Amino acid sequence: MGRSADLPRSAGERDGDDTGCNVLHADMDAFFASVEIRARPELRGLPVLVGGAEGRGVVAAASYEARRYGVRSAMSMGQALRMCPKAVVISPSRGAYTEASAAIMKIFADFTPVVEPLSLDEAFLDVSGALGLFGRPADIARQIRRRIFDEQQLTCSVGIAPIKSVAKLASGSCKPNGLRVVSRDGLFDFLHPLPVTALWGVGRATAEPLRRLGIRTVAELAQTPLDTLRRAVGSATASHLHNLANGRDDRVVSPRNPEKSISTDRTLLHDLLTEADVARELLRGAGEVSERLRHLGRTARTVGIKIRFADFTTLTRVRTLAEPTDSSSVVYAASLELYRALDLDRPRVRLVGVKVENLRPAGAATQLALDWGSGQDDNRNTAADRVVDALAARFPDAAVGPATLLRTTSHVDHAVRNMPAESARSQVGDNKSPRTTRNRRS
Repeated sequence: MGRSADLPRSAGERDGDDTGCNVLHADMDAFFASVEIRARPELRGLPVLVGGAEGRGVVAAASYEARRYGVRSAMSMGQALRMCPKAVVISPSRGAYTEASAAIMKIFADFTPVVEPLSLDEAFLDVSGALGLFGRPADIARQIRRRIFDEQQLTCSVGIAPIKSVAKLASGSCKPNGLRVVSRDGLFDFLHPLPVTALWGVGRATAEPLRRLGIRTVAELAQTPLDTLRRAVGSATASHLHNLANGRDDRVVSPRNPEKSISTDRTLLHDLLTEADVARELLRGAGEVSERLRHLGRTARTVGIKIRFADFTTLTRVRTLAEPTDSSSVVYAASLELYRALDLDRPRVRLVGVKVENLRPAGAATQLALDWGSGQDDNRNTAADRVVDALAARFPDAAVGPATLLRTTSHVDHAVRNMPAESARSQVGDNKSPRTTRNRRS
């Protein structure tokens, strides 16, 4: 995918003739950072980084105040803090993001059933069937943005165009908190001056052979003979990029099928040396994927783990359960059994991942277990999980979860770093000792 940072940007609304422009691309503005700032209004206006605070930590998201210093997602946290030393660093709150995302996707669905999510914070919408109810495409975009702000206190940018690729470019060009219509007649006026690296499908590997051909802009790409492009980047890529550069994109907005698997992995600040340390990370991962299962109303029949060692060797293992589950304890037990079956001798583990797949709707008919006691235990575990989910949703900063996952270096500890003194005191209280909070990972 192209690099949105290469797009020239002009925030605000740029309306126009939206006749036939039935594709909307809605993209939340600095989503993870904005959700964290919403929970901590005292951080508004400050450079905020979401991600690991030290060691191997990377930036998962950066507020626009931090981006002005050149900070970008996927950058190492060490480099980001050298570029923006006054940044406030916050550990990710995964549950808060999924909750906000679900609410936003519901708003999209209130306007059209044809919604294609690309991630937690962006989606394509086809509004061709909604014009009679809600007005022209630009009016629908304004209503969506207004509802998201009123109901979630978050902002999004919306691009409106006749084709998907241009709608996505349009939303990126009007960030933050903007709206842009690219009309049929104005398609090439918008598209051709853009750097070729902004196009959907031009990453670093593709940009270099294009650069050697002297192709810098989308217009130059559009004018390059297709045979020349094929020799440089291969037949499939050449055809795809040539079509996009000439304003051709036949892809329709396709509502995504239900998730087929859910996974999480975590690169550790320091290598893990004991089974107890690995078990703690498996417990964390099992809790995250199981929480996602319950949020989606799904159960899983298959559990898997991923273990990466200090030398970057990676092992994966899976097992099928007797019955589908959304219980954190059941997923954890299966994960731990898979790990123990590896029979490792003092490993140095740098990444631990947990995955569930073979998903089905919760409540789907399953075979009754012969071990009634075990089934009752599973029911109690799931009931406890749902209580924890409800408490975490209502009190996102509360210390709710397995005691082994509660650490003194917590979500609030990272948030307090570099925070103005008066704000830091309001976060940790008068006793000067930071609260321990539930530390989730996105």
